Amino acid sequence: MKVSIGPKTMALPTPTWLVGTYDADGKPNLMTAAWGGICCSKPPCLTVSLQKPRHSYAAIMERQAYTVSVPSESQAAQADYCGIVSGRDHDKFERLGWTPVRSELVDAPYVAECPLTIECKVVHVKDLGMHTLFVGEILDVKVDEAAMKEGNPDPTLIRPMIYSPSDRSYYGLGRLLGQGFSIGKEFK
Repeated sequence: MKVSIGPKTMALPTPTWLVGTYDADGKPNLMTAAWGGICCSKPPCLTVSLQKPRHSYAAIMERQAYTVSVPSESQAAQADYCGIVSGRDHDKFERLGWTPVRSELVDAPYVAECPLTIECKVVHVKDLGMHTLFVGEILDVKVDEAAMKEGNPDPTLIRPMIYSPSDRSYYGLGRLLGQGFSIGKEFK
Protein backbone atom coordinates (compact mmCIF):
# COMPACT_ATOMS: atom_id res chain seq x y z
CA MET A 1 0.00 0.00 0.00
CA LYS A 2 1.22 3.50 -0.79
CA VAL A 3 1.28 6.28 1.81
CA SER A 4 0.43 9.83 0.77
CA ILE A 5 3.06 12.37 1.81
CA GLY A 6 1.47 15.34 0.03
CA PRO A 7 2.83 17.58 -2.72
CA LYS A 8 6.60 17.70 -2.37
CA THR A 9 9.72 17.88 -4.55
CA MET A 10 10.34 14.14 -4.35
CA ALA A 11 10.99 13.16 -7.97
CA LEU A 12 13.92 10.74 -7.98
CA PRO A 13 16.58 10.97 -9.07
CA THR A 14 17.50 14.62 -9.26
CA PRO A 15 20.92 15.56 -10.59
CA THR A 16 23.85 17.12 -8.80
CA TRP A 17 24.96 19.79 -11.24
CA LEU A 18 27.26 22.78 -11.05
CA VAL A 19 25.76 25.72 -12.92
CA GLY A 20 28.47 28.03 -14.22
CA THR A 21 27.98 31.76 -14.80
CA TYR A 22 29.87 35.05 -14.91
CA ASP A 23 28.55 37.69 -12.54
CA ALA A 24 28.18 41.40 -13.34
CA ASP A 25 31.88 41.93 -12.57
CA GLY A 26 32.93 39.08 -14.87
CA LYS A 27 33.89 36.79 -11.98
CA PRO A 28 33.30 33.09 -12.68
CA ASN A 29 30.85 31.46 -10.29
CA LEU A 30 29.27 28.08 -9.62
CA MET A 31 26.14 27.01 -7.84
CA THR A 32 24.93 23.52 -7.09
CA ALA A 33 21.55 22.74 -8.61
CA ALA A 34 19.31 19.70 -8.45
CA TRP A 35 16.25 21.10 -10.20
CA GLY A 36 16.98 20.44 -13.85
CA GLY A 37 16.91 18.01 -16.72
CA ILE A 38 16.68 17.42 -20.45
CA CYS A 39 13.48 18.95 -21.83
CA CYS A 40 13.73 18.72 -25.63
CA SER A 41 15.50 16.54 -28.21
CA LYS A 42 15.40 18.84 -31.25
CA PRO A 43 16.80 21.31 -30.62
CA PRO A 44 18.59 19.68 -27.69
CA CYS A 45 17.64 21.63 -24.55
CA LEU A 46 18.34 21.40 -20.84
CA THR A 47 16.60 23.19 -17.98
CA VAL A 48 17.75 24.50 -14.64
CA SER A 49 15.49 26.18 -12.09
CA LEU A 50 16.86 28.83 -9.75
CA GLN A 51 15.43 31.11 -7.12
CA LYS A 52 15.57 34.85 -7.85
CA PRO A 53 17.71 35.74 -4.81
CA ARG A 54 20.53 33.44 -6.00
CA HIS A 55 23.66 35.17 -7.29
CA SER A 56 23.57 32.96 -10.40
CA TYR A 57 20.02 34.04 -11.24
CA ALA A 58 21.06 37.62 -12.09
CA ALA A 59 24.07 36.33 -14.00
CA ILE A 60 21.96 34.08 -16.21
CA MET A 61 19.43 36.83 -16.81
CA GLU A 62 22.18 39.28 -17.80
CA ARG A 63 24.31 36.97 -19.96
CA GLN A 64 21.56 34.67 -21.28
CA ALA A 65 23.88 31.69 -20.88
CA TYR A 66 24.99 29.02 -18.43
CA THR A 67 26.99 25.84 -18.32
CA VAL A 68 26.35 22.66 -16.42
CA SER A 69 29.42 20.83 -15.16
CA VAL A 70 28.64 17.33 -13.95
CA PRO A 71 30.86 16.46 -10.99
CA SER A 72 32.07 12.94 -10.30
CA GLU A 73 31.35 11.07 -7.06
CA SER A 74 34.88 11.94 -5.90
CA GLN A 75 33.88 15.63 -6.07
CA ALA A 76 30.84 15.36 -3.79
CA ALA A 77 32.22 17.59 -1.02
CA GLN A 78 33.22 20.28 -3.53
CA ALA A 79 29.82 20.14 -5.20
CA ASP A 80 28.12 20.47 -1.82
CA TYR A 81 30.32 23.47 -0.94
CA CYS A 82 29.15 25.23 -4.12
CA GLY A 83 25.59 25.02 -2.78
CA ILE A 84 26.46 26.15 0.75
CA VAL A 85 28.14 29.52 0.11
CA SER A 86 27.22 32.39 -2.20
CA GLY A 87 29.38 33.60 -5.06
CA ARG A 88 28.60 37.13 -3.85
CA ASP A 89 30.95 36.52 -0.92
CA HIS A 90 33.20 33.63 -1.98
CA ASP A 91 35.38 32.74 -4.96
CA LYS A 92 34.41 29.09 -5.24
CA PHE A 93 36.85 28.28 -8.02
CA GLU A 94 39.76 29.66 -6.00
CA ARG A 95 38.70 27.98 -2.75
CA LEU A 96 38.36 24.59 -4.44
CA GLY A 97 41.48 24.92 -6.58
CA TRP A 98 39.35 24.38 -9.66
CA THR A 99 40.01 25.90 -13.07
CA PRO A 100 37.33 28.06 -14.70
CA VAL A 101 37.33 27.55 -18.47
CA ARG A 102 35.79 30.25 -20.64
CA SER A 103 33.33 28.68 -23.06
CA GLU A 104 33.95 29.57 -26.68
CA LEU A 105 30.22 29.18 -27.40
CA VAL A 106 28.36 30.84 -24.52
CA ASP A 107 29.14 33.62 -22.07
CA ALA A 108 29.69 31.32 -19.09
CA PRO A 109 32.54 29.31 -17.52
CA TYR A 110 32.76 25.61 -16.80
CA VAL A 111 34.86 23.47 -14.47
CA ALA A 112 37.91 21.93 -16.16
CA GLU A 113 38.10 19.24 -13.49
CA CYS A 114 34.56 17.90 -14.01
CA PRO A 115 34.27 15.00 -16.48
CA LEU A 116 31.22 16.30 -18.37
CA THR A 117 30.13 19.81 -19.33
CA ILE A 118 27.07 21.11 -21.16
CA GLU A 119 27.10 24.61 -22.68
CA CYS A 120 23.71 26.34 -23.01
CA LYS A 121 22.30 29.56 -24.39
CA VAL A 122 19.03 30.64 -22.81
CA VAL A 123 16.06 30.34 -25.17
CA HIS A 124 13.15 30.55 -22.69
CA VAL A 125 12.64 31.92 -19.19
CA LYS A 126 9.51 31.07 -17.20
CA ASP A 127 8.69 32.33 -13.72
CA LEU A 128 7.11 29.40 -11.87
CA GLY A 129 6.72 30.86 -8.38
CA MET A 130 9.60 30.29 -5.99
CA HIS A 131 11.81 29.24 -8.92
CA THR A 132 12.43 30.49 -12.44
CA LEU A 133 12.87 27.89 -15.15
CA PHE A 134 15.68 28.54 -17.62
CA VAL A 135 15.54 26.52 -20.81
CA GLY A 136 18.93 26.42 -22.44
CA GLU A 137 19.62 25.19 -25.94
CA ILE A 138 22.60 22.85 -25.74
CA LEU A 139 25.31 24.20 -28.03
CA ASP A 140 27.93 21.62 -27.06
CA VAL A 141 28.69 18.78 -24.70
CA LYS A 142 32.31 18.32 -23.67
CA VAL A 143 33.53 15.05 -22.15
CA ASP A 144 36.93 14.07 -20.78
CA GLU A 145 38.49 11.55 -23.15
CA ALA A 146 39.08 9.22 -20.20
CA ALA A 147 35.31 9.20 -19.55
CA MET A 148 34.41 8.04 -23.07
CA LYS A 149 33.66 4.52 -24.26
CA GLU A 150 32.93 3.69 -27.89
CA GLY A 151 32.49 7.36 -28.74
CA ASN A 152 30.01 8.15 -25.98
CA PRO A 153 30.14 9.38 -22.38
CA ASP A 154 30.28 6.36 -20.08
CA PRO A 155 28.36 6.85 -16.82
CA THR A 156 30.53 4.24 -15.08
CA LEU A 157 33.57 6.39 -15.85
CA ILE A 158 31.94 9.77 -15.23
CA ARG A 159 30.38 8.52 -11.97
CA PRO A 160 27.75 11.28 -11.70
CA MET A 161 25.91 11.87 -8.46
CA ILE A 162 22.25 12.18 -7.73
CA TYR A 163 20.65 14.22 -4.98
CA SER A 164 17.80 12.94 -2.84
CA PRO A 165 15.55 15.80 -1.69
CA SER A 166 13.83 13.62 0.91
CA ASP A 167 16.93 13.06 3.03
CA ARG A 168 19.11 15.86 1.55
CA SER A 169 21.83 13.36 0.63
CA TYR A 170 24.05 12.58 -2.35
CA TYR A 171 24.20 9.11 -3.86
CA GLY A 172 26.35 7.44 -6.48
CA LEU A 173 25.13 5.80 -9.64
CA GLY A 174 23.85 2.24 -9.34
CA ARG A 175 24.62 -0.82 -11.40
CA LEU A 176 23.73 -1.37 -15.05
CA LEU A 177 20.26 -2.89 -15.35
CA GLY A 178 20.12 -3.44 -19.11
CA GLN A 179 20.00 -1.71 -22.48
CA GLY A 180 17.24 0.82 -23.12
CA PHE A 181 14.76 0.02 -25.88
CA SER A 182 15.87 -3.59 -25.55
CA ILE A 183 15.20 -5.19 -22.15
CA GLY A 184 11.47 -4.45 -22.41
CA LYS A 185 11.07 -6.31 -25.68
CA GLU A 186 10.21 -9.50 -23.81
CA PHE A 187 6.77 -7.98 -23.14
CA LYS A 188 5.97 -7.25 -26.81
